[in-house]
Amino acid sequence: MFWVLFLLLAWAGVLIASARLLRAAGETAEPVAGPAAAPHHDGLSLYEAAYLAGGPQRVAELTLLSMQRERRLLLAHTGWATVLDPVGRDPHERSVLGAFGPDGQEEVLAIRSAVERDPAVRDLADRLGEAGLALGQGSVREIGEGIRSVRRATLLVLGMTVAALCVPAPGTTTTMILCWFALPLILCAGCLAIARVEGHAHSTWASPAGRRLLVELGRERGGQGSLTAVALRGLRAVTDPEVRAALACGNRGRIPRQRGY
Repeated sequence: MFWVLFLLLAWAGVLIASARLLRAAGETAEPVAGPAAAPHHDGLSLYEAAYLAGGPQRVAELTLLSMQRERRLLLAHTGWATVLDPVGRDPHERSVLGAFGPDGQEEVLAIRSAVERDPAVRDLADRLGEAGLALGQGSVREIGEGIRSVRRATLLVLGMTVAALCVPAPGTTTTMILCWFALPLILCAGCLAIARVEGHAHSTWASPAGRRLLVELGRERGGQGSLTAVALRGLRAVTDPEVRAALACGNRGRIPRQRGY
């Protein structure tokens, strides 16, 4: 029955990882403000909605798309952007323009990275956090660490299963061992499945109060193709395939410099 020790190790790893994930999820689910203090979704700017729905990257994508629609930027489907109007109207637009080189051209990936790190985004996050609409960076990290812990626990269970099968166990069948180890594996799979569903249903950047505002905003002004829809759903809401390719192209690595715009 030496294999039981491996089973106990597997259960210990799974329970610790699951508890960590549940604790992180429970902290983010706690209400941070009473109904009287809850703001209305009309008070959200598009930048604020974008941050709550998708974090700094969504803010960068929204800024680029907004400037492109106003014909102040040219976005090529190959992943390069060209400045048409060098005057920024707000801090986020100025961070976009500040990422361009002297020739007025730059990769979308580099621009997006610069905007995500800009102090304007940090100020935006601080304001939303103080209003109780955004999760703190610590909460986001805790959720991510909890999910990674469950994944490591899954690998631990699999490893312990292999080890148990390699140990002679008189009177114990392989099927029995596999059934016992299937229980912690099912718990890990359930935790990961719930985390995945919740991650798709809710932003990991918004608090419960922030999520409610996003739902209300989507119901009233989330029509497909609008800037509000892009703020809420990201590139999936961009109807122009060339613009969508331009904003997503940087994720596929370096691309050749554009010439002759």
